[in-house]
Amino acid sequence: MSGRVLVLNQNYEPLNVCHVHRAFVLVICGKAEVIEANGYILRTTTASYTAPSVIRLLYLIKRNHPVAKLTRKEIFMRDDYTCQYCGIRSHDLTLDHVIPRHRGGQHRWENLVSACKSCNHRKGGRLPDEARMHLRTTPAQPRVSRYYWVYQHLQSNSDPAWLKFIPNAERHIKTTWAAAG
Repeated sequence: MSGRVLVLNQNYEPLNVCHVHRAFVLVICGKAEVIEANGYILRTTTASYTAPSVIRLLYLIKRNHPVAKLTRKEIFMRDDYTCQYCGIRSHDLTLDHVIPRHRGGQHRWENLVSACKSCNHRKGGRLPDEARMHLRTTPAQPRVSRYYWVYQHLQSNSDPAWLKFIPNAERHIKTTWAAAG
């Protein structure tokens, strides 16, 4: 029972992704209904059930707008895998603190950028102006869509049953694979 299940809100809006075991418990307890099955069979001591691929909650969940996590991958994605000093596009990037930490710079979205190794080494512990280097864009926290959490699971789950419930899923998969290549 290690598969993933797309969880829809009562209004069919993608809400989350959970494990098959959790989805099965929600269905058995009467809190959700199976919308799509993945064809696998779950067996208990007394019965067999078809494993869900997509479930819908029977009650509406109100949720806050998601916020992007501050991770290396998210910074590289925000900067489009491009060095913010020289403009070279690569997957061999490092993180650079615009204002170095030893000079009071914080580990925040507004102070972190993607940099190639040579630019990061050239800048060192100086400010960009001191190193005569200029940022191509001003770093800021990215805005994410309501489906941010679901989009993260699209690459690892190739279940076509999910695609009809997630807006712009095909476009997101294409841009994610293009950035990874």
